[in-house]
Amino acid sequence: MNGSSFGTSFKITTFGESHGAALGVIVDGCPAGIPLSAEYIQTFLDRRKPGQNVYSTPRKENDTVEILSGVFEGSTTGTSIALLIRNEAQRSGDYSEIASYYRPGHADFTFDAKYGFRDYRGGGRSSGRETAARVAAGAVACALLDTLNIKVCAYAKSINEYVCFDTKEYLAERYSVEEIASMRDKSPLNMPDADASAKAEAYLQRLREEHNSAGGTIECVLTGLPAGLGDPVFEKFDARLAHAMLSIGAVKGFELGSGFEAALLTGTEQNDPFYTDEAGNIKKRTNRAGGVLGGMTDGSDVLFRVAVKPTPSVYAPQETVKQDGSAYTCQITGRHDPIIVSRAVVVVECMAALTAADALLSNLGSKLEHLKMIYGTEQ
Repeated sequence: MNGSSFGTSFKITTFGESHGAALGVIVDGCPAGIPLSAEYIQTFLDRRKPGQNVYSTPRKENDTVEILSGVFEGSTTGTSIALLIRNEAQRSGDYSEIASYYRPGHADFTFDAKYGFRDYRGGGRSSGRETAARVAAGAVACALLDTLNIKVCAYAKSINEYVCFDTKEYLAERYSVEEIASMRDKSPLNMPDADASAKAEAYLQRLREEHNSAGGTIECVLTGLPAGLGDPVFEKFDARLAHAMLSIGAVKGFELGSGFEAALLTGTEQNDPFYTDEAGNIKKRTNRAGGVLGGMTDGSDVLFRVAVKPTPSVYAPQETVKQDGSAYTCQITGRHDPIIVSRAVVVVECMAALTAADALLSNLGSKLEHLKMIYGTEQ
């Protein structure tokens, strides 16, 4: 299968299926000397793992990570980092019936169309469980970013019609990224707004009783990125971010800065005026561009949002067809999330970290003075 790798200079390749023996990832291009431990990676996986509350699938997986290579005495060695997460709670029998029909909203039909074969046990490679490997790799990227004081923070911005306060305003004027993360972690839905979270929780409880599901949006901010990451044509930083986000199975939309609202603004309203601060640094007064100009980071916060669809596996009867084309009404059983948004927050965060790490390493050769500094010829 093609398409299981992401990145150029900081490259990951994931493997494994939802009901296979394990999931895993190979990380190539990680510099040596970065502090890294299984315990650190585990903190990210624990945010994603299932069965933690009523808003996630009851499938119980410890998602314990094993470092197989690339780390010695607590630091990366510069060689390939291999990470493994064993599946421990597969119940493949829950999925035996769906081998004969196509579930609405899933990849069953397209897998058959492409390969003439599919792993129907939980969706196989197209299952949301595949994101565990991404999160493990993203933790490695976050370890690299931490050494450079670059922070990545994602949170549930909205669930259905229940929207958090204006996080863009709060990030700029009232709260730091660390404070937003602390507020987020107090909510079972990863919403940094207690009032919006409570309303969304009540809404989801009603949906659970109706055997239905909900969608929402996730917002993410990257702080501390230098200006000049990314390229002006096909490898734009925002294009790479969009690629990363839309590769997440549940994500159906991506917007940066003012996003689709830009279509309603005039040029003077959309543009961000520049100024020079007291220290002589060039900055912007606003950030409607979302931290990217011409495909390259401009030194301000990179702010984007993604739209996440409702969980397609719902118990309510749905119209579909069998493999022979005959009509069929299905009722999907098994263990499923009533909402994907809250568990996808850390996935978005980690994919953003992977994008940033790759851009940082790919940018090292953009100026001659960079090479001179690296190889000791700069005076």
